[in-house]
Amino acid sequence: MEEQIFAFLSFLKQQYKYSDNTIAAYKNDLTQFMRFLHAQNEDVSRWHEVSDNLVQRYVKHMKEQPYASSSVARKVAAIKSFFHFLARREVVVADPTMKVDSPKVKKRLPHTLTENDIDSLLAAPRREKSPKNLRDTALLNLLYATGMRVTEIVSLRLQDLDLEQSILYCPGKEGQVRVLPYNGGTHEVLVSYLEMGRPHLVKNEDEDALFLNHRGQQLTRQGLWLIIKAYARQAKLTGDVTPHTLRHSFAAHKLESGADLQRVQQLLGHANISTTQIYTQLAEGEEE
Repeated sequence: MEEQIFAFLSFLKQQYKYSDNTIAAYKNDLTQFMRFLHAQNEDVSRWHEVSDNLVQRYVKHMKEQPYASSSVARKVAAIKSFFHFLARREVVVADPTMKVDSPKVKKRLPHTLTENDIDSLLAAPRREKSPKNLRDTALLNLLYATGMRVTEIVSLRLQDLDLEQSILYCPGKEGQVRVLPYNGGTHEVLVSYLEMGRPHLVKNEDEDALFLNHRGQQLTRQGLWLIIKAYARQAKLTGDVTPHTLRHSFAAHKLESGADLQRVQQLLGHANISTTQIYTQLAEGEEE
C-alpha cells in the first residue's frame, strides 16, 4: 500500500510541482489513514479492499479527534485525491470516496463578482486609448485570466511572458514558479499594451517590469488597488472590489465551468487543496 502512496506523491511533485512542505502534508495524511486501516479488525492489505464504509468510519473517527475543521477537510481532500488517482490508473475498480462529503470549513465565503460584473469591470478602461488605459486593460484582463495574487502580478518582468505560447511564468511562494495560460482576448490586450502603451510609460530602457506607473517604475501594490477601486466605481459595481476579488472570481468561475479542483489549486498556487475547496461552496450555492 505504501508503494501506491509514493507513486501518488511522485505524481503530485511532477505534475503539479508541489513544494516539499505540501508533499509532506499529503504523505502524513495518507500514512495516518493507512495506519487507521491496519488498526481495524478487517483484513485490508490492498487499496481496492477499502470500502465506502471504512472511509466513512475514518471520517467519523477524525471528527471525534481534537482537530480543527480545516484539518479534517484537508485530510479528507487528500484521501479523495489519492483514490481519484488510483481509480484513473485502475488500481481500484470503484472509488470508495465518491459518496464522501468534504467537511464544511467554517470560513466566511470570499466575495466574488458575477461574469456580467467582470465584463463591466474589464470594459471600463477601454473607454480611452491612452497608454495608461492600455496598461489598465491588460492588467485587469491578466488578473482575471490567471487568478494571480497582487504581489505576483506587480512583480512580473517582461521575460516572464511567453507571447507565442500565451503563457506566463509566475514566481510564487517558496520559490515555486507556476505556468499560467491566458486566453486570446488577454493576449490581444497584452500585445496592444506592449506595443502602444508601455513604450510611452517607460523612462529607463533597462527597466524590465511588465507593468509601469506614470514615473516609469514598477507598479506598486497600492497603485494596483487604487486602479481597481477607480474602475469598479466607473463600472458601478457594489461591494468592496479589490485585486483579490478578481482572484476569488477566477477560482469560482473555473469550478463552476467544470474545472478540476486540483487544477484550480495548481493555478492559484495553494499549498493545501482544502484552501481551494472553499470555492466549491460558492459553486454549489449557485446551483441551489
